[in-house]
Amino acid sequence: MQVKDIMKTEVKIIEPSATVQEAAEEMSGYRIGCLVVVNKDRMMGIVTERDILTGVVAKDISASKTKVKEIMTTEVVMIEPDKDVSEAAELMTSQKIKKLPVIDNDKLVGIVTLFDICAVHPDTVKKAASLMMSSEKKVVAG
Repeated sequence: MQVKDIMKTEVKIIEPSATVQEAAEEMSGYRIGCLVVVNKDRMMGIVTERDILTGVVAKDISASKTKVKEIMTTEVVMIEPDKDVSEAAELMTSQKIKKLPVIDNDKLVGIVTLFDICAVHPDTVKKAASLMMSSEKKVVAG
């Protein structure tokens, strides 16, 4: 099975000049954990719940005054749609990430999450649990 078979093609995006408050409202409204940051059809990064937590909440700064571009992750791990789902799972596990934008010819065509993969590859649930446990350990130890 390939990534294109399970990816979501309706990717929620936001501009880098938007405020973190606007990003949080979008994420809350759509019940999602990230937005892809796009400027003039070019992917600039990704903003996740963790980015908001560590970049705004933990620092006690104003979400309504902070721009997405100030806290977004710019070194985004991506995958191509014709790659095998198991390769996406391995990539997520090795990079300790849960969301993976799908790029085809430098164009954003979708997004796949760890939960999407777990839904079609139940054996990946064990790897996902390991990933989540290692994330929790980092937080506790960090």
